[in-house]
Amino acid sequence: MRNGAGPIESPTDPFASVPLPSSAVSKKPRIEGLPPGVSRDIFGPPARQEPRPAPGPSAPGGSPGGALPPVPPPAQPWPMKDAQSSAPPTFGVAERPATFDPDPPKRRRLLPGLALFVVVLAALAYVVPAVLMSGSVLRGTRVAGVDIGGLTVTQAADKLRNELGTKLSKPVVVDVGGQKDTVQADEAGLELDVVGTIGQAPSGFPSPQEVWQGLTGITELQPKVSIDSSQLARTVEGLAEGVDKPAVEGRVVFTGLQPKGREPADGVLLDRDDAVRQIGDAFLRGGGTVVLTLRPAKPDTTSEAVQRALVKARSAVAGPITLTLGDKQVQIPPAVIAANLTFNPDGDGSLVPEFDAKAVLANVESTLVDAAQQPRDATYQIVDGKPVLVPARTGRGVNDKLLARDAEKVFDAGGERTIPVRLGVVEPAVSTQQVRGLGIEEIVGSFSTTFDCCLPRVKNIQRMAQQLDGHLVRPGQTFSINEVIGEPTVEDGYVEAGQIVGGRMVNVVGGGVSQFATTMYNAVFFGGFDDVEHQPMDYYAQRYPAGRDVALLYPDTDLKWRNDSEHGVLIKTAFTDTSITVTLWSTKRYDKIEPVTSERRDVKPFRSEVSSELDCLPTVGEPGFTIDVARVFYKGGKVVKKDRKLTTEYRPQAQITCAGSGQ
Repeated sequence: MRNGAGPIESPTDPFASVPLPSSAVSKKPRIEGLPPGVSRDIFGPPARQEPRPAPGPSAPGGSPGGALPPVPPPAQPWPMKDAQSSAPPTFGVAERPATFDPDPPKRRRLLPGLALFVVVLAALAYVVPAVLMSGSVLRGTRVAGVDIGGLTVTQAADKLRNELGTKLSKPVVVDVGGQKDTVQADEAGLELDVVGTIGQAPSGFPSPQEVWQGLTGITELQPKVSIDSSQLARTVEGLAEGVDKPAVEGRVVFTGLQPKGREPADGVLLDRDDAVRQIGDAFLRGGGTVVLTLRPAKPDTTSEAVQRALVKARSAVAGPITLTLGDKQVQIPPAVIAANLTFNPDGDGSLVPEFDAKAVLANVESTLVDAAQQPRDATYQIVDGKPVLVPARTGRGVNDKLLARDAEKVFDAGGERTIPVRLGVVEPAVSTQQVRGLGIEEIVGSFSTTFDCCLPRVKNIQRMAQQLDGHLVRPGQTFSINEVIGEPTVEDGYVEAGQIVGGRMVNVVGGGVSQFATTMYNAVFFGGFDDVEHQPMDYYAQRYPAGRDVALLYPDTDLKWRNDSEHGVLIKTAFTDTSITVTLWSTKRYDKIEPVTSERRDVKPFRSEVSSELDCLPTVGEPGFTIDVARVFYKGGKVVKKDRKLTTEYRPQAQITCAGSGQ
């Protein structure tokens, strides 16, 4: 100061002259005399004031003599972190709170960066290969040694079909009673389930585990193989045709006037269900040899029953039978009796006579009944290319069922050989009114197929055509070839001929009639009638339109179609030595009907083999393929209807060359 006794140094701390509370329990320092512009609020809310002892010699914190106030502790710009601390205030240089670190070490700044870098690197290590692998089969995937990893599903499917399909098509050798045969994969309907096989493999966007597996390991898959049980059953049926020996029932027939007895004999039949199971299992195992089971078949009749029937048969042809009607009579000579009489099993172990009285009356009824009196069904005849109605006629005739009953009693038990016959009113099966109102006016569908001349199968085709010529199908009626014709037999004029059954060419009575069924089916196809039931052939034959052929085998494989029109349908047939034609007469409902045929797809090549079997029948190889067919109906120049498509899958037919023992 200017007027003081001496210079007084200003304290270095502007708050040094401010006395502070000396109590150790003070929560906040008491500061007074703040410099201008400094608010008490910087120290927080004001604390409760504690009483301060007066300074003195004995006062704590006082200086000796009391000349100067005690040195205050350093001022703190904010409250202490631990306001409840009971430690005495520290005097000296002010310290910053321990939680504040304006300059952290570099290591702390690097750790978060390093962690982020590792996370990004790991993400890239997954995402990059996952993106590259997405949309394809997981890398390292193999199916029975075929690598499909990294390929699209389509590429993988093509590769499996080309490389794996042939590996899985190993044939199965069947042993039936010591006779061996080979069943090929296509004959069993064996197919590689490509979609199911690939479906086992991971695809799409892979998970981290799948990425790791694709980069470091191999995924092995087992191929999925399916068997068409219905196709295999047909193949087994073909095998059975060659090995079955049904039980032979006793029977008595005539050769001329001499009765011949056929002794009953045991037979053997292939166990169909067991064969299907064994062959199917063998294909799924990858081929091999299986022994099929033959089951014994026992006849109902006995040798004693045959001997009794022979005695009765000799008596039956010992003399003629006389039929009488009023003053008219006619004799049935022993030769005619023998030609129309047999002794057949009755199901209870005995043999009973069966007499075909209707066939006998066909030749002698006119002697008893005038032709003008006999009934006649209404029908149509085609005259100069037009249908002409032949009216029905009610008549009188001998009751053939009563005659057969009376004659069989004589042949079984003996007795009087003169049989009075009775006439009755016989109504025609088809009346004129029924035929006249059926609208038989024009051709609505017709089709022809050709064949090689003079083969046994030709006789069967022509015989079926004769039996169905003139048959009438009424409105709403379903026509069935097997129901109308029945079982083709030698007695009905059919012969043994080759026919494919279950993929094998076998000889059956009536073989070849599938061609007649195919011809009729196509006439129905273009006639616009409903297809109720038909089964395509196993193999494609070039003489038939692809996708429009029909297999026929009594009793299970049939052709059925329904007359869904309001008019009747007259079936007319015609044949030559090299062709068969089926024509349907009715009333047209459509201007035209056209087939829509797809391209052939899934073409499968045929195999070639040489057979040395004695009953070998050669076949021409044909590739297998799939095709779709539908009908389009036109009326008034417009499409009025379209059938749903019919898909046909043809199997490849092996080319079989027969090598005889002398070749």
